[in-house]
Amino acid sequence: MKINVGIRREDINRWERRAPLIPAHVSELREKYPLNFYVQPSKIRVFPDSEYLAAGAVVQEDLCPSRVILAIKEIPISLFEKGKVYVFFSHTIKGQAHNMPMLKKIIEQGCTLIDYERMTDDQGRRVLFFGNYAGQAGLVDSLWAYGQRMKLLGLETPFLRLKQAVHYRNLTEIKEEVRAVGEMIIDRGLPPEIAPFVCGFFGYGHVSQGAQEIYDLLPAVEIKPGELAEVVEKGYFSAHRVYKVVFKEEDMVRPRGNQCFDLQDYYQFPEKYYPVTEQFLPYLSLLINGIFWTPKYPRFVTRKFLQKLYSQKSWPKLQVIGDISCDLDGSIESTIKATDSENPVYVYEPESGRAVDGFAGRGPVVMAVYNLPAELPIESSSYFSQVLKNYVPEIALADYQKPFDRLELDPVLKRAIIVYQGELTPDYRYLENYLK
Repeated sequence: MKINVGIRREDINRWERRAPLIPAHVSELREKYPLNFYVQPSKIRVFPDSEYLAAGAVVQEDLCPSRVILAIKEIPISLFEKGKVYVFFSHTIKGQAHNMPMLKKIIEQGCTLIDYERMTDDQGRRVLFFGNYAGQAGLVDSLWAYGQRMKLLGLETPFLRLKQAVHYRNLTEIKEEVRAVGEMIIDRGLPPEIAPFVCGFFGYGHVSQGAQEIYDLLPAVEIKPGELAEVVEKGYFSAHRVYKVVFKEEDMVRPRGNQCFDLQDYYQFPEKYYPVTEQFLPYLSLLINGIFWTPKYPRFVTRKFLQKLYSQKSWPKLQVIGDISCDLDGSIESTIKATDSENPVYVYEPESGRAVDGFAGRGPVVMAVYNLPAELPIESSSYFSQVLKNYVPEIALADYQKPFDRLELDPVLKRAIIVYQGELTPDYRYLENYLK
């Protein structure tokens, strides 16, 4: 007997063109395991319906025959069916208010929810992620935004050559274009009004690594946080180079009292530490935020600081914040709304606390696209599918009639089950407080 697996059409916006499983892997899984695949048709998915048909899948609107439904982004509340297994990024583990009605519906329908974000190995490292592609697309979009902002302020820069990542055919084309911008910087130099161009990176994980991979295609020189002020103030720089600063936790916070910084202590007791990032911000041209953040951690860019920075007569050096992490009202207080690829930026006006779409206004331009990996749909889908295909057979063939403590699943998968047969699993019962 074959088990039916459904692949949902992504429709959160017209720019979301990814797929959790690509056609080649559907074909591979059908050949190796007793699995059938039902795929919803899509006019925008980067892999057309014809490729899924050629891979042996059934392409139809109705996924009712499927026991397991694979998706990427959140699923509309009306589409959950009783007792089924759903696998997607639910964005619920922080108690996100906007997704609590969805979580409640999953529970009411007696469904099982497996969240990719919680699929981790024994060391707590995620095995499925799009972070590096979010970083790559976010860096390109942020450099593009910087070029547009400076043009509005009357200054043309080599970054004007760039487009948003979504408007390139693939990652290879993006890299070629960024290298070309780098050659312009080497040959002609940057305008003296913006030199040195310094990009700061909050974090050093997958998101930051992806962003740095693109930035390093420019003639980039890395400097340490402690060297930043001296480099800028004493002129130890070249207009034919760009500079980057990577901030780790020990650079971003200080312990209260006389204790020394300890990373694990900070993770467990962040209230014992205070942020010090704002001393560096006046020296940055562009800030890329790629850290993991929850409300227990400090805020690193505050409205109060931005009010002071933008109250000066002259425009500050910091003009663009690329918030790839996109935690609303989170570590970056200017991120008060998420954007999409159609309207990717707004100006945060610290005096009023308003977000004004576009590039004009007294405040930093904020790039906070909610689903950045969708701007690189071929590469991000292929990478994701390559990992996910290894878990699909076990997800599909598991016996979900057993009690949770007797469910036989790889620990990577079992750790990711937020709801089982309509009940929050032990590790996620804290979400009851948010559901109320």
